[in-house]
Amino acid sequence: MQESPISTRIDFDADGVQHGHLKLPYSRDDSAWGALMIPITVVRNGPGTTALLTGANHGDEYEGPVALCKLAAGLESEQIRGRVIIVPFMNHPALKAGRRTSPIDNGNLNRMFPGRPDGTPTEKIADYFQRYLLPMADVVVDIHSGGRTLEFIPFAAAHVLDDKAHEARCMAAMHAFAAPWSLIMLEIDASGLYDTAAEALGKTFVTTELGGGGGTSPETIAIAERGIRNILIHENILQAQAEQAKTRLLEMPDDRCYVSAEHDGLLEPCIGLGCEVQTGEVLARIYSTARTGVKPVEYAATIGGIVLARHHPGLIQMGDTLAVIGVPA
Repeated sequence: MQESPISTRIDFDADGVQHGHLKLPYSRDDSAWGALMIPITVVRNGPGTTALLTGANHGDEYEGPVALCKLAAGLESEQIRGRVIIVPFMNHPALKAGRRTSPIDNGNLNRMFPGRPDGTPTEKIADYFQRYLLPMADVVVDIHSGGRTLEFIPFAAAHVLDDKAHEARCMAAMHAFAAPWSLIMLEIDASGLYDTAAEALGKTFVTTELGGGGGTSPETIAIAERGIRNILIHENILQAQAEQAKTRLLEMPDDRCYVSAEHDGLLEPCIGLGCEVQTGEVLARIYSTARTGVKPVEYAATIGGIVLARHHPGLIQMGDTLAVIGVPA
């Protein structure tokens, strides 16, 4: 396979703190022979464990970018053993546009792995992570939130894996993150995910959902900062005392946890985020926007548990995720 078109002046094996860019050539109307410049920070102090920390895999999710920018500005090599690679804005074009996907090629980076070195810009970014950054890492933390369309209770998550020793490492790191909630996660579709790419390479992988609605809060940013720091301590990269916090464990036993809209219209939530719901209880109603005097369509929970996610905008479309339910583990 051909080499990646992405280059960098960062020396990943050099000790100290380096701030630079991943440079992806991208010639366009407003910049002949131009490039996309994706910021990256590498902090290294001798041999040891490597952590790859990422945010803005989706461009409208901001807790990760804020927390990782703060870490990149403050972390000194003397504080760590090993190496920390920080990429706050994985899908940099999407972040700058405030969109989930890239405005250049509509690419959803988190569905593009393993990527292609001769593909679209988003595929090239995925390829660089797949073949260059992920192989360097021992532990990978990818910070997500709900973006503009979903809202989540703040949780860290890991997946059920065939290799139970690998799964145990991921679960231990998830618990070390110490988010208010921890989730044994079931994906709607795991193909093409950054998560799947990292796990297939045997990496300890933790992801999160820390809020949503296309914004941030002091609370969710603090959860991200604390969790990242705790992971670095857990992996013996940062020599410090972890900040403990109570976490409640949820799981997703099957696809009954996902409730999808089968109608377009105006959404009325009936159960609050983080609240307990019983099987058959009304989660939400969808009202017609075409006429008055029409009864709304009611959507009931198909499994009992905790409402861990819900649709954020007031209008909903057929096929949108209306709610997600987690079951106490």
